[in-house]
Amino acid sequence: MKLLVCGGAGFIGSNFVRQRVRDHGDEVVVLDKMTYAGRRENLQDLEVELVVGAIEDADAVEAAVGQGFDAVVNFAAETHVDRSISGPEAFVETNCRGTMVLLEAARRHDVARYVQISTDEVYGSIDEGSFTEESPLQPSSPYSATKTGGDLIVSSYFHTYGLETVICRGSNNYGPYQYPEKLIPLMVLNAFHGDKLPVYGDGMQVRNWLYVEDFGRGISHVLSHGAPGEVYNIGGPEECPNIDVVKRIIALTGNDESLIEYVTDRPGHDRRYSLGSEKVRALGWEAQVHFAEGLEKTVQWYRDNEWWWAPIRSGEYREYYERHYGRALG
Repeated sequence: MKLLVCGGAGFIGSNFVRQRVRDHGDEVVVLDKMTYAGRRENLQDLEVELVVGAIEDADAVEAAVGQGFDAVVNFAAETHVDRSISGPEAFVETNCRGTMVLLEAARRHDVARYVQISTDEVYGSIDEGSFTEESPLQPSSPYSATKTGGDLIVSSYFHTYGLETVICRGSNNYGPYQYPEKLIPLMVLNAFHGDKLPVYGDGMQVRNWLYVEDFGRGISHVLSHGAPGEVYNIGGPEECPNIDVVKRIIALTGNDESLIEYVTDRPGHDRRYSLGSEKVRALGWEAQVHFAEGLEKTVQWYRDNEWWWAPIRSGEYREYYERHYGRALG
């Protein structure tokens, strides 16, 4: 296929691009705004065209989509909940308006399939059981609210204009190339350096962990076989409280639990996510990487790839970390 992958220089997007080039031989063009989390290093071993531009920039999107594609896959988003709390405007601009701009271009150029990459956070928190695609949307943060808005705009383009859209809602992804503001890489790199490991609240927030390559395989199943206008949940094989994740990372890095530092919980922090994935399993997908294996692989990747993360810890991220946690990195 010829794919336009928006946000393809970020964490999940670049892993998906790598899979499509390696496993399917696709011709891929990446459109990426190249914010702090979009990095050329994520694509440096791939023969893909990188176009620098934002999905909220109508001219940039028109120039990209106008090249002609079999499908558009949209990973482009502001994604970090903490940043959405301190600065929600950028999230509205990219996650809502940017999605509309991209859909308009896809409609004008008769793109055969548009895939929106979304999140389990649109459903809010659940005490028992698992969310299905029919569960009500109850977002808790500016991030999840803007992703919900983007999903609804996508659905409207299917119902109103007949654009062939599908939506993939993934659970918490982890794996190589993830920017260290997120829980797992943050804890891994802090543990490498003997820094404190900041855990929100009591650390008992439960997440449904999904290895990034499993999510990519799920997206590919939906891209090829998903029914137009439908939503597909893609959840990980296991759930785990955040504090248990942190303790596993401590064990894998040979550290001591004295590094754990409980910090004030963030506002509106969802207690538990859980996705039912029966609908995407009916398309032939199954998660292949269990959490223990995936976490070990992830820690080893960061251990082996200091070239990738060392520049991050000396740049904007260091300032963000100190501002957010009130403590400098070691």
